[in-house]
Amino acid sequence: MQYILLIYGNEAEGKSASKEDQMRMHAEYKVFTEELKASGRMKGGAPLESVSTATTVRVKGGKTLRTDGPFAETREQLGGFYSVEAKDLDEAVMIAAKIPGAKTGSIEVRPIMQLPDM
Repeated sequence: MQYILLIYGNEAEGKSASKEDQMRMHAEYKVFTEELKASGRMKGGAPLESVSTATTVRVKGGKTLRTDGPFAETREQLGGFYSVEAKDLDEAVMIAAKIPGAKTGSIEVRPIMQLPDM
């Protein structure tokens, strides 16, 4: 089964971290990603640009409304994701717990819906 692992953290805290801490975190992500690829479980993933670059789109009354910024103001922002193959939720949670950002933020684990062929 495929799961998406959504990585949330406090963007301001990440930016204010020392260069050494930022480099350490980057190195930890590199190691984690390489291990995930080598295991054959990684289906995709990417870091996201700053929340300040976000645009929210809504359609109301047939009109497209575009708003600069994220959907909601929160303490933690979505910073990236991994798409993984796992046998069950327990295995997906074990993978999520190894993501470096789990130490400073949170990881949301959600199954990817399998749609029937149309």
